[in-house]
Amino acid sequence: MRLSSWIFVHKWTSLICTLFLLMLCLTGLPLVFTEEIEHLSGVVEAPEMAEGTPKTSMDRIVESALAAQPGKVVRYMFWDEDEHPNVTLVSMASRIDAPPEEYWLVSLDSRTAQVLDQPNDRGFMHVMLQLHKDMYAGLPGQLFLGLMGLMFVVAIVSGVVLYKPFMRKLDFGTVRRLKTSTKWLDLHNLLGIVTVVWLTVVGVTGVINTLDPIVLALWQRDQLTEMVGPYMNEPPLDSNGSAQAALDTAGKAVPDMKTTLLAFPGTVFASPHHYTIFMKGNTPLTSKLLRPVLVDAQTAVLTDTREMPWYVKTLFISQPLHFGDYGGLPLKIIWALLDIVAIIVLGSGVYLWIKKYARRKEASAVVR
Repeated sequence: MRLSSWIFVHKWTSLICTLFLLMLCLTGLPLVFTEEIEHLSGVVEAPEMAEGTPKTSMDRIVESALAAQPGKVVRYMFWDEDEHPNVTLVSMASRIDAPPEEYWLVSLDSRTAQVLDQPNDRGFMHVMLQLHKDMYAGLPGQLFLGLMGLMFVVAIVSGVVLYKPFMRKLDFGTVRRLKTSTKWLDLHNLLGIVTVVWLTVVGVTGVINTLDPIVLALWQRDQLTEMVGPYMNEPPLDSNGSAQAALDTAGKAVPDMKTTLLAFPGTVFASPHHYTIFMKGNTPLTSKLLRPVLVDAQTAVLTDTREMPWYVKTLFISQPLHFGDYGGLPLKIIWALLDIVAIIVLGSGVYLWIKKYARRKEASAVVR
């Protein structure tokens, strides 16, 4: 491609996506610190008890959650022993296939089954997450933001191509102070090239993350359908069996991994005849790569367990990498600082375009 073509590509991909990317950067900044903000906002933790106090049966947890929310059904159970030890989160709704706006969370003590909280706040962090994920537009909004992310990646690539010819007469890091627009142009170029790897990583992982409904549908159609094949013609269950027995079976099937999620029969992660238990590894990387274990919901007999296919693993790795959720608070701080730099790069790009457009309009008026 000729230089003029690269200029055209960089200009229009940048202009089309910049305002949406600014929104994503601004909403992503607090989301990097989700766990820390939740902790400061008063997330209820399990009370102190003697070390080694055993956990109660998960069936008792289910009973306690149902008693707290009569008329609802349990959809999922979550655990995060690293951040919230001895706490079980239970996702409930009026029916198993209810839409997201009807979901209800109940937080319980994993040792006593005592209800600790019902954290269904739809406040600031919820608004930030929804704006960042799909702008409150559901799947169309999510895929639209994926398209904007793809344009952002193209803008980065074209910007790298243009950097050398535009800066060949200047030393690296030079910021000229001839006039305001020149200073911002040099700063835009400098910050962009210095952070190009991070911008590319965040852009690509962001695009991948917008595809999670498609990835889930592929997994359901392929691997999950194959795993539950023998049950395809079985009649629906009248009632579920023991959740604790299913967890015990999963623990024996994959003893070197930890339980992080239990999906109840009929949810999108399970079949109508199975509990699906998702297990995670013990290292920063393997803790993001989940392994499903399908257990017969009535007999608690193991049906199947397999590693996730490559496209699901790619999604699992992309999600925490997008928010810098691999190295604890120090990495999150680095991610936040780089996010601020990205906001400056995007904002300066908009400023430079406005100034250039204004100069052209003035020149056109003089000619007339």
